[in-house]
Amino acid sequence: VKEPVALITLLDSGIQMIVHADKEIQHGEIGEKLVTAARLALANDRSTMVETGSGHAFIHVLMPPLRLYIIGAVHIAQYLAPMATLAGYEVSVVDPRRAFATDERFPSINMIKEWPDRALAQLRPDQYSAIVALTHDPKLDEPALKAALTSDAFYIGALGSRQTQTNRRERLAQAGFGEEALTRIRGPVGLNLGAKSPAEIAVAIMAEITQVLRQDRTTQRKDAKDTKAS
Repeated sequence: VKEPVALITLLDSGIQMIVHADKEIQHGEIGEKLVTAARLALANDRSTMVETGSGHAFIHVLMPPLRLYIIGAVHIAQYLAPMATLAGYEVSVVDPRRAFATDERFPSINMIKEWPDRALAQLRPDQYSAIVALTHDPKLDEPALKAALTSDAFYIGALGSRQTQTNRRERLAQAGFGEEALTRIRGPVGLNLGAKSPAEIAVAIMAEITQVLRQDRTTQRKDAKDTKAS
């Protein structure tokens, strides 16, 4: 699945219809109310059963796979990668440093031994992608962030202190990125849980990615819908 769709099935008759989030369709035997319900299910990313006047219908939501691109095969990444895999993400770790990017350190994780900007140009992150820069090295993190900021990634995070974040933003501003773009970078990365160890920091990062995906994006969709309706 390359874009979110909802498959409506009328359980009594077996009639089916695919509904896209934005594309106009002929309602036919499905009916406008079911199409509206399907779009609501898409917005909530949740399959559901709906009762209609002519019986029950099942709305099956099919979403593109979530992807996480981790920049830097560092210690935190060794915890974050398997956590994200368990959460349903397709995970890739990007690091040109061969001593760090090894199968032994990241078993069963897709390793990309390229410079981050080249790797992200090939990976083409979209609205179902999260990007986290963890190297704490501007030579690696900032090319990745520049590529991330020109993408539709729903989450962009970068490791570093508040001062590191300030310095990073200044350099990116000098490179031509405006304030609206720079506010997309979550830094210091992760929810403020008081995390200290690499494993705890990974938990904080995964928690923030989840919050942006499930809470912030839902709020944005609702606001957009309310604006459109008004």
